[in-house]
Amino acid sequence: MTDATDELEQKRAESNVRADEHRARRDRLNAEARATADERQRIVAELHDRSAEAQEHRRHRDQLNEQVREEKRLREEWNRKLQELGDRIQELKRARAPRPGAVPVWRLRKELKELEFRHMTTALTGDQEKRLIEEMKRLEAAIRDQDAELRQDPEVEQTMKAFAEARDEAEKHHAAVGQFAVEAQAEHEAMVRLYEVVDELRRRADEVQAKLIEVKTAADEAHRAHIASIEEVRDIEKMLYAARGGRAPPSWADAQPPKEEDFLARLKKGEKVSTEDLLELQKSGRA
Repeated sequence: MTDATDELEQKRAESNVRADEHRARRDRLNAEARATADERQRIVAELHDRSAEAQEHRRHRDQLNEQVREEKRLREEWNRKLQELGDRIQELKRARAPRPGAVPVWRLRKELKELEFRHMTTALTGDQEKRLIEEMKRLEAAIRDQDAELRQDPEVEQTMKAFAEARDEAEKHHAAVGQFAVEAQAEHEAMVRLYEVVDELRRRADEVQAKLIEVKTAADEAHRAHIASIEEVRDIEKMLYAARGGRAPPSWADAQPPKEEDFLARLKKGEKVSTEDLLELQKSGRA
């Protein structure tokens, strides 16, 4: 009887040790799960911040692209006006013939371009270059004189002024197209960089989430093992209580009589018991 009681005491001690080990492992895993959950929360918070920044860059990019489209529309509109006014100026110049004996402006301009081309592409002596430059200056002066004379006509003057204004407007909108396009591209690149960061953060969040599930599952398993060990300790304590001749608690009153190979009978014989014996006793209602 004493050997059997000692064995139960040893089994209870071993079960207590296992319960403590399972509890320590459960607590360690729960602490790791909390730390992992905090890490995931930090990653998700950063992910939301970076995603919001990317959305803001995207919104600004779209606004700039809309401005690019509007500036292009205005540039095309002013280019059409510029073309129309240029055609009108040419009509007016053709209609206002130069004074008798004067060379038409179109011919003066043609000669000036030929001389400019010759000056850039031909090797000239010093005297030749000097005479060429003087001729170019004469042609330029003749063109200016005829333009000034032509501008004495109010219609021509008004049309040329409108032409200059249209040219300035077309150039202004052309510059705006370039500026807004550059800014839109910068916003787009910033957006892409942030989306790459968001993708990496999302990947990290998924990895941490998988780890969190793994740790929590292990913690739950350790908790169940701890509970099982605690119950095992209680069962052994009930067996010890019975083995020492103690009176069974009220909860045992309705238990069925033990089978032929009764556990207590085996204890009295000094036989050793196994874990299966303990489980069998529990099933019989004596534990």
